Amino acid sequence: MTPERSIFDRFARWIERQLGRTTTFSLAFLSIVLWGVTGPFFGWSDTWQLVINTGTTIVTFLMVFVIQNTQNRDTQAIHLKLDELIRVNSAARDSLMGLEEKSELEVEKAKSAFVELASTAGGSGMKSPAA
Repeated sequence: MTPERSIFDRFARWIERQLGRTTTFSLAFLSIVLWGVTGPFFGWSDTWQLVINTGTTIVTFLMVFVIQNTQNRDTQAIHLKLDELIRVNSAARDSLMGLEEKSELEVEKAKSAFVELASTAGGSGMKSPAA
């Protein structure tokens, strides 16, 4: 039995799916066009400009939290999947599991080890990761 997701989790996933649609982009684009077309009717006033500035600021502010929530969840899922692949592969290095939770120094050491490994592999006819 899976635990029920919070209201925010369900809302964030729903918003994520809606915002990724062509229709949503088209509506946003049409809103900007409509706003621009109405400029002459409002005399290009400060209030007319404030409407779009306020609207876009509010949407941007709220979307930061929705995007961060979905990004965190997706990243965590990817890390768990990669950790599982490392765990079941006998040739993989177990030390890489949970690397995202280690200090910056530990991550840099792991990166240096792989750069060194890639440079030695390059001499043996194998492609390096940068190729």
